[in-house]
Amino acid sequence: MPAKRSNTMSRVGLASLVGTTIEYYDFAVYGTAAALVLGPAFFPSEDATLSSMAAFLTFSVAFLARPVGVVLFGTIGDRFGRKRALVASLVLMGAATFGVGLLPTYESAGIIAPVLLVVLRLLQGVSLGGEWGGAVLLAAEHAPAGRRALFTSIPQAGPPLGFLLSNAVILPTLAIAGRERFADGAWRVPFLLSSVLVILGFWIRTHVAESPVFSDKSAARKAPSFPLATLIREYPKRMVLGIGAAVGGSAVYYLALVYSLSYGPTLGIPQPTMLTATSVAAAGGILAIVPAARLADRVGRRPVMLVGTVGCALWSMPMFGTLSSGNAVLITGSFTIGLVLLALIFCPIAAFLPELFPTHLRYTGVSVTFIIANTLGGGFGPLVATWLNTQWQSPLAIGIYTGGLCLVGVGCVLALPETRGQDFGI
Repeated sequence: MPAKRSNTMSRVGLASLVGTTIEYYDFAVYGTAAALVLGPAFFPSEDATLSSMAAFLTFSVAFLARPVGVVLFGTIGDRFGRKRALVASLVLMGAATFGVGLLPTYESAGIIAPVLLVVLRLLQGVSLGGEWGGAVLLAAEHAPAGRRALFTSIPQAGPPLGFLLSNAVILPTLAIAGRERFADGAWRVPFLLSSVLVILGFWIRTHVAESPVFSDKSAARKAPSFPLATLIREYPKRMVLGIGAAVGGSAVYYLALVYSLSYGPTLGIPQPTMLTATSVAAAGGILAIVPAARLADRVGRRPVMLVGTVGCALWSMPMFGTLSSGNAVLITGSFTIGLVLLALIFCPIAAFLPELFPTHLRYTGVSVTFIIANTLGGGFGPLVATWLNTQWQSPLAIGIYTGGLCLVGVGCVLALPETRGQDFGI
């Protein structure tokens, strides 16, 4: 029995990790491509800033579609099971990402090219709206007592792993093809290669066990036909505070790992230097995941999250301020510290959010809080940062903006209850 339990948990951990890794690989590939080439390719303009803002606007568009994914996959996940929702979201993301790799550019197809790009980005957003919550719940609802934060930290490694995997494909492609050939068409390679990952992820997820809370179908019978409406009516305070608790961390993640790739070169920092610095920072964040999760299981979710949110609030200005130095070592070190502090927020929150909601609303509750926080803090972060830099021309402005959002997180975490030891029964 222990061997069978261990095998089940290994499959669950792998299924929750592989999905978030693939989904965030796809998002990271798009974010990096937006920073490097998609502006001129799909939104040509004599003003490079406008072209860049248009590309980042399509990045933000996907975040606007995420609430649709929350409603769609949250309903599926709460009524019919976590597994079905997770498999469907993975297939949708894979199809949309592969489609981006096949798109014609503005030069060859005119206005239809950016229109199709926006449509595919919307589909990516819908997909990711259902991915994170399902992956976290699959791990949380299988986790043994007292180790829930540790098990939910497994899918939390997916975003930085997806980013690293994205860079592991983009950097060699950029080096082999060169900047000019990369812009001409080699940028498609990372998008097309995602199909291999999706096939692997699909196989893994179709062979994993359903969440134990659906074993006797009672959770499905109890779930309302429209869980979001019930969630808003019965748990509005927890939903709003949960959004606020995650908004600052979302800004740190997307501004450090996505926006900085386009912003750094405007300050004279070579593109490969920024890609390397952010890759090292992401790896540092991954190394902090298990210690942060173990600590959250030992002392509680709120204390660890408070250290992370306060730390990010204080460190945001120094972190982005190092971009002015142009020093690769200094930038890498400061960004790594920032991603380690971020782990103190995002590891506990993967257990914290599921513990705030009952089983029959949990998929929707977890998804809506985290996804809206991602949309507000991360989806519009690069766009806001681009505008801020047109006004103040200083990376400190980005630090002030990010730190302010982290302070919102501090207040929201303080207003929420401690949930360690929360019963996950139906």
